Formats: sequence, C-alpha cells, structure tokens
Amino acid sequence: MWLDAVLAYLHFTAVFVLFAFLTVELMLARATLDAAAVRLLARVDLWYFGAALVTLATGFARAIWGAKGWGFYAGDWVFHAKVTLFLAVAALSIAPTLSIRRWRRLADSGSAFAVPDEERARLRRWLMWEVHVAAMIPVFAVVMARGLGR
Repeated sequence: MWLDAVLAYLHFTAVFVLFAFLTVELMLARATLDAAAVRLLARVDLWYFGAALVTLATGFARAIWGAKGWGFYAGDWVFHAKVTLFLAVAALSIAPTLSIRRWRRLADSGSAFAVPDEERARLRRWLMWEVHVAAMIPVFAVVMARGLGR
C-alpha cells in the first residue's frame, strides 16, 4: 500500500512539473526571443524533456507495481488512449525542440541573434497544441482510475 502511495505521489508531482515547464516555455515564447531568452528556453526545454521521462517512468511503475497491477491496465482501452495521447504530446514536442536547438546554436555563434517573430509565433502554436492535447490526458486518467473503460 505504501509503494502505491509513493508511486502515485511521484507520478502526480512529475505531471505537475511537466505542465509547469510547458507553461514556462509558453510564457517565454510570448516575448522577443533574443540570445539570452533562447538559452533559457533551451534549458527549460531540456527540463521539460526530463519531466516527461519521469512522468512516463512513474506512470508505468504505477501500472506495474501499483495497487491495481498490470492486469488491470493491460486490456483497458482507456489506458491505451492515455498512453497514445502522451505519445502524441511527445511527437508534437519534436518540432519545437528542433527549432529551439537550432536557435541555441545560432545564439551561441557569437553574433547578435533574435528569433524572427514568425518563427516565434510558430513555436507558440506548436506549444499550444501540446498543451491542448496534454490537457485531455487527465480526463482519461479519471475514467481509467474508476475502471470505466474495462
């Protein structure tokens, strides 16, 4: 029982941290992205990736070693939908991460650098897609936790 509680705590904390870093990325993308802002954005994006990995790891740890066990989740279409949405968010994060990495290289090249407004707006659109898809995941979590997809 204690293991389940600890795993739940770690998973929920990871989810909150993941959303926090995604929110910070969105806030940074609202303003002009000069070299210093791009460097900060790159660090935040790396932490966002780390939070995503911890969220995934703790989620599967809960499914395997939690109170309900793998058998409860393995055949549940809601669990598979939830994981699919998580993977969709991961796929949506590829384009922003590649842009941020490219901008980081340009910012580190030594010349004055600022992300063009059109590219910054494109980054915000991608990030908003991530937020909207990620916001659907808790709906599936609530349904799944109550065994409604079985």
